[in-house]
Amino acid sequence: MLFKQQALLRQKLFVLGSLAIGSVLYLVARVGTLDRLQPICPIDSRLPPPEPEQIPLRTLQFKRGLLHELRKGNATKEQIRLHNLVQQLPRAIIIGVRKGGTRALLEMLNLHPAVVKASQEIHFFDNDKNYARGIDWYREKMPFSFPHQITIEKSPAYFITEEVPERIFKMNSSIKLLIIVREPTTRAVSDYTQVLEGKERKNKTYHKFEKLAIDSSTCEVNTKYKAVRTSIYTKHLERWLKYFPVEQFHIVDGDRLITDPLPELQLVERFLNLPSRISQYNLYFNATRGFYCLRFNIVFNKCLAGSKGRTHPEVDQSVVTKLQKFFHPFNQKFYQITGRTFNWP
Repeated sequence: MLFKQQALLRQKLFVLGSLAIGSVLYLVARVGTLDRLQPICPIDSRLPPPEPEQIPLRTLQFKRGLLHELRKGNATKEQIRLHNLVQQLPRAIIIGVRKGGTRALLEMLNLHPAVVKASQEIHFFDNDKNYARGIDWYREKMPFSFPHQITIEKSPAYFITEEVPERIFKMNSSIKLLIIVREPTTRAVSDYTQVLEGKERKNKTYHKFEKLAIDSSTCEVNTKYKAVRTSIYTKHLERWLKYFPVEQFHIVDGDRLITDPLPELQLVERFLNLPSRISQYNLYFNATRGFYCLRFNIVFNKCLAGSKGRTHPEVDQSVVTKLQKFFHPFNQKFYQITGRTFNWP
């Protein structure tokens, strides 16, 4: 009996010993294999050289959600630091023209992953009180962005305000300036329509367009009426050209932006030295609204506010003709200065 127990014990010890020796031999062989698998050159030398500090456009597209949270004020300081986000002064400004399509242009350019827009009109350069607050106040009004994105703001009052060109020049003499224009008479009527709607909301009366646009004492065009004055594009542009060369301006056709926006947006992309990223996929016609809407991706679409595209009141055709004749020589000069011709009457 004792002999059998001793034999069984020796058998167990043999098995355990064999397992231990096998484990040791495996580890030795594994270490040897690891030694043989050491890279020929260090890992660091096999990595691609560091890219310049630039955020790929595809990455920017996926970061829109973070930028949206920043605009709502929901992002933390740690997120801002971690993603290297900054508030940059604009490198391009839509300076006008009122009722030319400035909001539509800004929203459409925001389709581009390398563009970040200021959501509100800042009115920094045309408002003395705001301008006195200084450039740091202006910067703080800008959205957060990645360093290689372009920040764009729009304030259409800039185009017609006398002090603005010099003030913008002092901030950045090489800034790019966008001007979106429509046929001058149509723009003047649109300007009137917006003011009229505001008066009606307050239950206030307002003169008819014809009475404002035509001086009753002379039966000539009333150049003191702001809606008419704003449409004399060349007069305002000449003031800007005292500070900036014509190459720093890009004229956008606001009428074409309504009916066929993509070619106009592609011209702006080139002017801003941006790779072409806005495509027909991003723009779809909304028959209900009568305007193109924006498609950022498969889940996020956006249409402009319902206040866009107001129905214009009927205007006496003789007044329309008089205005068109009045604007004609100014339009010709505008074509000559900018190098862009429009099919305006």
